[in-house]
Amino acid sequence: MKKGPESGTWPLAGVPGKLAESNPDNNRSGGASAKEKVMLSSPGEAENIQLKPSRETPRKKLCGYLNKLGIKGPIKTWKSRWFIYDENKCHLLYYRTAQDVNPLGSIDLSSASFDCKVENGEGVFEIRTPNRVFTLKAISKQAMMYWLQQLQVRRWEFCNAPSRFPVGSSQLVNEPLADRTNVVDSEAFMPPVKTPTEVVGLKAASLPAPQTSTALQNISLKHPWTEIQNTVYNICVSKQLRGNNGNIFNFSEFQEHPESLDEEQEAEVGAGCAVKEEIPEDGRLESRMNWVRKAKWMNSGFLGLAEELSRERSSMDKVSVLQQQILTLTEEVKSQKELVKLLHKALEAAQQEKRVSSMYLTAAEDKDRLELVRHKVRQIADLTSRLEALEKEKKELEQMLALRDSHIQELKEHVQHLMEKNHAKQEVIMALTEQMARELSDPLQEANTITAETLYKQQEEIEHLKDDIDAYKTQNQFLNSEIHQVTRLWTSAAENEKALLMKCACLQARNCQMESKYLTVLRKLQETVPGLPSSDAELVRNLIQEALQWDVKEGAEEGLNLNPVSEYDEYGFMTVPDYEVEDWKLLAKIQALEIKSNNLRSQEVVEKPLRDRWNGVGELSPSAELKGLIRSGIPVEHRQRVWRWIVSRHCSRLPDHYQRLLRQSKSTEHPACRQIELDLPRTLTNNKYFSSPSSQLIPKLRRVLLAFSWHNPAIGYCQGLNRLAAVALLVLEDEESAFWCLVHIVENLMPADYYSDTLITSQVDQRVFKDFLAEKLPRLTAHFEQHQIDVSLITFNWFLVAFVDSLVSDILLRVWDAFLYEGTKVIFRYALAIFKYNEEEILRIHDNVEIYQYLRFFTRMIVDGRKLMNIAFNELNPFPMKLLRNRRTMHREELETELCELEQIKAAYVKERAEQGPQDLQDAVSEEEEEI
Repeated sequence: MKKGPESGTWPLAGVPGKLAESNPDNNRSGGASAKEKVMLSSPGEAENIQLKPSRETPRKKLCGYLNKLGIKGPIKTWKSRWFIYDENKCHLLYYRTAQDVNPLGSIDLSSASFDCKVENGEGVFEIRTPNRVFTLKAISKQAMMYWLQQLQVRRWEFCNAPSRFPVGSSQLVNEPLADRTNVVDSEAFMPPVKTPTEVVGLKAASLPAPQTSTALQNISLKHPWTEIQNTVYNICVSKQLRGNNGNIFNFSEFQEHPESLDEEQEAEVGAGCAVKEEIPEDGRLESRMNWVRKAKWMNSGFLGLAEELSRERSSMDKVSVLQQQILTLTEEVKSQKELVKLLHKALEAAQQEKRVSSMYLTAAEDKDRLELVRHKVRQIADLTSRLEALEKEKKELEQMLALRDSHIQELKEHVQHLMEKNHAKQEVIMALTEQMARELSDPLQEANTITAETLYKQQEEIEHLKDDIDAYKTQNQFLNSEIHQVTRLWTSAAENEKALLMKCACLQARNCQMESKYLTVLRKLQETVPGLPSSDAELVRNLIQEALQWDVKEGAEEGLNLNPVSEYDEYGFMTVPDYEVEDWKLLAKIQALEIKSNNLRSQEVVEKPLRDRWNGVGELSPSAELKGLIRSGIPVEHRQRVWRWIVSRHCSRLPDHYQRLLRQSKSTEHPACRQIELDLPRTLTNNKYFSSPSSQLIPKLRRVLLAFSWHNPAIGYCQGLNRLAAVALLVLEDEESAFWCLVHIVENLMPADYYSDTLITSQVDQRVFKDFLAEKLPRLTAHFEQHQIDVSLITFNWFLVAFVDSLVSDILLRVWDAFLYEGTKVIFRYALAIFKYNEEEILRIHDNVEIYQYLRFFTRMIVDGRKLMNIAFNELNPFPMKLLRNRRTMHREELETELCELEQIKAAYVKERAEQGPQDLQDAVSEEEEEI
């Protein structure tokens, strides 16, 4: 492999096969060309240059020597490394020397952040990646700031390169990122740093590597094979160069204008030194003059201080005397008020005695006078007892007064002691004040006490503090620019990630639709299996078996795990019920995929805005807006709070009522206890919290149902209440809240006698529903009448348990949201909506057996909950509650009349059988008698 001795050049580290061509315009000691100096005239344009480097000027190679902090066990050492930036990967490669070919390692800058701390020392900065923190050290502060600024620019350019994002991914992703992200703010955080060409750039490669204390200290022990390769390569190349008497590097182009550059540097250094030499002398003289002026001012101001103090002291004495007089007069006024009160009491007593005496004198009989005397004696006895109590209280008060007097005496002694200490302190203060006045009276003597050495130390300390302030200002500027750029990069990445997530959701929804269509085709083939050849029929069976055994969750985890179809939903319902019939299993799989596809498509368009609206709802109060939100469906995180609020509005919880019912159910067995135990294992068998007798919610459900049976003895327990209580338990979690929710449904929402023994109101609702079905869906009603279909056989259970075990859990809970808030009218709306949703499919079936089979599971095939909700609350309008009440009243009267007629017919039949029974038995002949 030929190297560059023929042309006098050498391949730099990290760029194999490329010659390190020097550019005189890019490697001057000043660090910027004339064109760059003009462009950097304003701060706003400076940041623009940082973020958008000019494409007209050739790119400078970012490379140079830096010290890298290496860790060998507990020992930390600095190692000199040659660093070079890789434009293609946004990596910072590092080598032991500039002549090495293989890098020792790299730093990924695409997701890194930069930091510099004054506490770490001059030139030390950090590169923080998600996996590691690299600590580097530049030769000077200027070199450090140049490296940090350039690394920021390179990271920005790489992160906003359009080639990083796949073409055609999304409209948001495909739009030119330069138009969105390369927006330059007007505020400039840092001015651009000049290029230190002596330590950064291609010219630095010609300089010898910084020497370490020992030869082995700079060798990387972690990469021995790389070190051996680089050493062998350098030896081979040195042998080739030794024969040509050539230099290892050819940097003649760097020396085209050395004289002018050196003169400019010397002029700048000389001017800087002259300024630094003048500053200490002027600063020292100025500080000394300030000290003398300060001493004179204090001396002149202190002489008049005593007179002002004496005048203030006399005025303070007058104020204290006046205050004392005010206190004395206030006490005297209080004593006069007490005297007036005593005189009032004496006057009242004298008037009372006068009235008694007049009554005694005006008494007509001796009995009255005797009674007055007796009354007076009783008063005297009462007053005597009160006097004894007061004397006793007086003695106690005297003892307390004595204790307080002693305590006051102790406090007075303590105050006297404090006053003496205060007086002593005041004397010390006065002595020190006089001493200070004497010292300040001679400013020249005070100035002479401050020696030149002390002033020099103070001046030096001030200079150090100024340097620290400058360093912290620079650090603050850089960190502000770093925070600003990282924030913008994060915002851009978040927008791109959102666009990619939206595209992935759309693709996943499309994939679910394809899988659903595939399963539908398999189902159609399954119906035609008897007519297929044996080989094709076997292939169809294998494909169906494979589709049924495929786990949706595992299949989702193979790709991008955005919204996998899990086995159970948030409330524990199975997403794909385990049916025994293979055809039903296939339909359930198709339905799960369709539901997932609809959810993914509506997540960003419908669900997210709805969730944002719910997040903005604070305190709940009845309103048209809240009604619309509840009809649209309550998100999972808000459903429990809203249900509790709805129940509490209609049911006033009695304190300790539920616990008292539980104690009663433990002490006394309810007649419905056996039926409750039979229904518990049959409750929500497709939910993991109720699927087995050992499930965790079974005991809570038992206690809720027993408590309700004691709470409402008129109903006790009816089949169907177990499902209502189970759904309430799943959402509300607390069994007492579920109990009150069940009370709200049975006693407030449902009409009376809905769960009685006769279920008369439930039968009335079925007749009302048939009327509404005939009005809203006349074609479907005629189709049912033609094939003699009684829809009440299907819908009776819908009304009794509010669609539990009929609809999928997501749609079921949305129905319950509106049902708890509005009442049973919601059940009528959704029942009609279900038939309208599947109207066309039902009309295509012309066999009554097939219609009944379809009606058994057709509610489970509803996958678009939003469409069903729109039919229920929009397409079926108007649906007035007044009409529903009138229909219920009318059909209840008809049903009661029919029941009375049936009772009469039954009574007549029983009476007739009772009369004909004995005669029939006498005439009856056994089979044995006939044979004889």
